[in-house]
Amino acid sequence: MLRELKRHSHWVNSMSLSTEHVLKRGCFEPGKGFEGKDKQAKALELYNKSIQHHKERLVTGSDDFTLMLFELPNKVPIKQMVGHGKPVMHVQFSPDGRYIASGSLDKKIKLWDGYTGEFMCNFTGHVGSVYVMSWSVDSQYLISASQDSTLKLWDIKTRKLMMDLPGHADQIYALDWSVDGRLVASGGKDRQVKLWTH
Repeated sequence: MLRELKRHSHWVNSMSLSTEHVLKRGCFEPGKGFEGKDKQAKALELYNKSIQHHKERLVTGSDDFTLMLFELPNKVPIKQMVGHGKPVMHVQFSPDGRYIASGSLDKKIKLWDGYTGEFMCNFTGHVGSVYVMSWSVDSQYLISASQDSTLKLWDIKTRKLMMDLPGHADQIYALDWSVDGRLVASGGKDRQVKLWTH
């Protein structure tokens, strides 16, 4: 173990790295595929590029209703982010690291500045708890999944709901957007996995 980050007063439900997307995609680049012969070197190049101007950051979400933003390897958070009225179930950095989205049992999604932790806006529309979210590869859209059995697609630029995606018969617990940006997968209590095109 390298260090302990003891800042939350209740259990931690979710965490996300600012480099999460670049680590997930490895040497894959949208529109270009898997370029180059040395895939490991290409993946390292993309990672180093992602931390060239800003250090790697970690955000955590907790049952204490707060988020904590850390700049690694520091143990003291940059910011304690408050505003949710119930436990925070999911947090996720946008692929470009500029934003953090948080979803809560209070039925709200909050958008935060990914560098400072400052609150930016609320996305409201779910009538049940928000369990999970996923970003588009270009960081322009966010999709959320809820206890209310719907997915909702949000436009980050306009900060508005673009569309509702009904189809599940029960709560949705799992959600992911493909690294090429073409597909979203969702799975829930109805024992269904659904694929959506963008």
